[in-house]
Amino acid sequence: MTDSPLEVGATAPDFTLPDQNGVETTLSAFRGSKNVLLVFYPFAFSGICTGELHAIRDDLGAFVGDDVQVLAISCDPVFSLRGWADLEAYFFPLLSDFWPHGEVSRAYGVFHEAGGNATRGTFLIDTDGVIRWTLHNPPGEGRDFGEYRAALTRLRGAA
Repeated sequence: MTDSPLEVGATAPDFTLPDQNGVETTLSAFRGSKNVLLVFYPFAFSGICTGELHAIRDDLGAFVGDDVQVLAISCDPVFSLRGWADLEAYFFPLLSDFWPHGEVSRAYGVFHEAGGNATRGTFLIDTDGVIRWTLHNPPGEGRDFGEYRAALTRLRGAA
């Protein structure tokens, strides 16, 4: 069971996690400069997750730019993420919430205790660290990133 995911208007909890190359990434480092799209997903190498990250990879310009950074997060260890990133040519950060296991996923209310994994939670965080859009999909259901594009357009228009 998961806690309730954080909602629009909440301050995004800060964190520091290693990416697939072992480089530490801190959410608050983007404050004042970039919006951040957090994409929590259950498992590296799984079908739906691979399809979702392919959608990001194949349209990277819509997800990453001068004013936005995508950070994908799972509870997989760094070494698994490195192998998956190399295999699938993911050139955006895949962050490991492996240890303390699921700590960041729990803070965002998207940790599935029984499975020991993150669920499909998505959060668009503005440059002030406030959640401006969320999307949560049940197990077995992939995300429609078209809604993200619309939310980012609205956020850019509000700036």
